[in-house]
Amino acid sequence: MAVKFTRARIDSTREISPPGDPCDEFMKGVEDRVQCFHNNPVTPQSALHLENELEALAKETCRQILERELNRVESNDKKGMPSKVRYHKETYRINKKTPLQVATRFGAITLRSFYYLNEQDGEPGLHPLRLRLGIGAGSATPALLERVARVSVDHTQGEVRAWLLREHGLTWSNDRLRAALAGFRQALLPFVAELQKTRLLAWLKQAEQSRGRHRPVLAAGRDGIMIPMRSGGYEEASTATVSVYDRKRRRLGTIYLGQMPEAKQATLGITLTQLLKATLQDWNGPLPRLAYITDKGSACDEYYHRVLKKMKCPRDGKPLAWEWVLDFWHVCSYIGKMADALFGAETKAGAKWFAKMRQWLKERPQGAAQVARSAMQYLERRKMTKPQKAEFWKAYRYLRRHRRWMDYAGYRRRGLPIGSGVTEAACKTVFTQRFKRSGMRWSHEAGQVILDLRVIYLSRIWDEAFAADLHSRSLPEPSSVTWGIAKRGSHEATSHVSTRLAA
Repeated sequence: MAVKFTRARIDSTREISPPGDPCDEFMKGVEDRVQCFHNNPVTPQSALHLENELEALAKETCRQILERELNRVESNDKKGMPSKVRYHKETYRINKKTPLQVATRFGAITLRSFYYLNEQDGEPGLHPLRLRLGIGAGSATPALLERVARVSVDHTQGEVRAWLLREHGLTWSNDRLRAALAGFRQALLPFVAELQKTRLLAWLKQAEQSRGRHRPVLAAGRDGIMIPMRSGGYEEASTATVSVYDRKRRRLGTIYLGQMPEAKQATLGITLTQLLKATLQDWNGPLPRLAYITDKGSACDEYYHRVLKKMKCPRDGKPLAWEWVLDFWHVCSYIGKMADALFGAETKAGAKWFAKMRQWLKERPQGAAQVARSAMQYLERRKMTKPQKAEFWKAYRYLRRHRRWMDYAGYRRRGLPIGSGVTEAACKTVFTQRFKRSGMRWSHEAGQVILDLRVIYLSRIWDEAFAADLHSRSLPEPSSVTWGIAKRGSHEATSHVSTRLAA
């Protein structure tokens, strides 16, 4: 049965308000639209129209209320405001009110706030109210800015701007959007490392308390990926992962790191090292197994020999036993090349031998050596072309040269992962899905902003970092109690509105 809202019923449950009050206008608009809906045939189109109109009406009412209440925080009279405030060890004196167009989740509002001049000539002034409201880069409220940044993690500039216009009625330029994202990212960065460490420690605790026959594992990995740059061509960006596995070899979670193209991936290496050392320093339980899972790239090789192999436990100074695991599937690709050279590409005999060798490599002790011996036995019976021989010997030498990092049977027995699938997937989720779309070109600065936001989001520390930023912001300190009086007046007004809306 349809429920009809009548003016008598609504008026009997709420107090009388001054003409033009947003709450009154909202309720009148609701009544008119509901009455119109029931006075006409009920169809899918009419239901859609009603819902859209109510949403637009609610947004506009909230926009008006937000604008009114934010402008009530400060008194219109200078005498009701502190004549001076202190902020970051500097003193500012009151000047005059100036307007600012502020972007909110309900649309744009005009905020008038007092401007305070720095007592040091030539230094910039400030608006205390804007700081207290958290209005940041892009002249946007924290609520809107957080939504814009979250959408930008997965969507292009054009898509974000279209979303802003469609959902919030805001028209932003590319420059304003970039400045807003850069400011938001910069505010979150100081808290990222600590939150990443905290997340890893929580997973290690969960892994230690899990049931199974293996020791928990802390596994690190890194890889590179080519991305298109504005300077022309492609350059290699880098990503790293730190994962925790429980006693049943189940991955509990992964922290992601990323860096735009840079010589020798130096910054990524420093960030990864700091995260590993901080985690091991604060971990109070038994030391987990430590695994480094990569392919045999030059940056990966250098990082192992220069950093991990020499790393000592931050707690007792003893050497750490990092086990370098050469990615199983990367090694299999070389075995596949040998199979193609020995038996021909896409032949049944080659596929059969390749499947058998994969099993040997994975399950047999000294599996890499046994694969190499089998390949040499077939080599004596096969006639190969010169390119086939070159491909075979290249793959064979790779197996022989790096077999010390291919003890997959031993790795599995000790509960270590044998594939770098997590890091390979990071190349896709961190970079490919966002950085390699059609027609895209990136600068180092703009790319790092989006990259840092994606890393924060994928590491599942977004909400914590945002909350930490808001909580840590320093605020101007008034030199007069009148600021507190003004604040109490605004709280009373807000309480008044809440009571009426509830009614």
